[in-house]
Amino acid sequence: MDRAVLAMMKPLILCVLLALPVAAGDPAAPQVAMKAAAEAFLDQLDGNQRKQAVFPLNDASRENFRYTPRERTGLCIKEMTADQRAAAMSLLKTALSQKGYLKATEIMALEGVLAKIENRPKFRDPNKYLVSVFGSPGDVKGWGWKYEGHHLSLNYTIVGDAISVTPSFFGSNPAEVPVGDRKGLRVLKAEEDLAIALAKKLIAEGKPQVVFTDDTPAEVLTREERKVQPLKPVGVMVKDMTVDQKKSLMELIRVYIDRHREPVAAADMAKIESAGVDEISFGWSGATERGKPWYYRIQGPTFLMEGANSQNGANHVHATWREFDGDFGRDVLGDHYHGGAHKH
Repeated sequence: MDRAVLAMMKPLILCVLLALPVAAGDPAAPQVAMKAAAEAFLDQLDGNQRKQAVFPLNDASRENFRYTPRERTGLCIKEMTADQRAAAMSLLKTALSQKGYLKATEIMALEGVLAKIENRPKFRDPNKYLVSVFGSPGDVKGWGWKYEGHHLSLNYTIVGDAISVTPSFFGSNPAEVPVGDRKGLRVLKAEEDLAIALAKKLIAEGKPQVVFTDDTPAEVLTREERKVQPLKPVGVMVKDMTVDQKKSLMELIRVYIDRHREPVAAADMAKIESAGVDEISFGWSGATERGKPWYYRIQGPTFLMEGANSQNGANHVHATWREFDGDFGRDVLGDHYHGGAHKH
């Protein structure tokens, strides 16, 4: 088939793939859609754009986890044509659920809100998000891609049927938009409200040790570290919770996991459950009311989720999800690429 014709057909093929129902136990469907979307995106780039967007799998920039506003590698949305932007967003849709995609696009839109609030339109730009592809899409030995900018860092590594989604960072500034057309918007409402409700419930039901300190950190403790280690377990363990308390915690955990498409989310939840739900802990610091600083930590044998709202008058939420061995697909990639330029 002519290459130009094939390139034109790929967006249609992708739409069909995304529209097909995903059968239970079919872990391949998201990977198939990602491969098709990545190829459709790359096919639309010229030579110079490909140099900006495509890197070897073992390139150091793949693990350059950043959610703060700074210079980044990759091809910027702002430098794309309308068709290229659409292809980039189609790639994002192959990973995220409808809720996750809405959160991601709202986070990007908040840059426009900040531009007006701070009067810094060049610094706060809703189009300053970058796409990078690592390796060759569909390579059975592994490949990956990244979508990243201020308050949004989405990192995917695909090896066969396995897909890694961490590090995964969502942030919201303002946490609640105070003025303008989007007044009242709370992009990370669930990440905040469910955690506050759980902390209150545990305190009211005889587990005040959930509050491990009154000194709220100014930021999630793992920040932009490439490799994270387990933090000190704090608060209350699941094995010491009532059935209802455990249910509330699992609902909060699902908020993070369900940002992704159902087959991917199901696989991630299965990993957490197999590692031991009873060993998960939930700890809180700060106030248990909106408008005041707070921080929480959910930690299990294999993962860590942190939420913080201390900056900008406690109207600036960060929510990060890390895996101790699984970040950047380290657990599924193994050692086959460690002989390259980048080593752990």
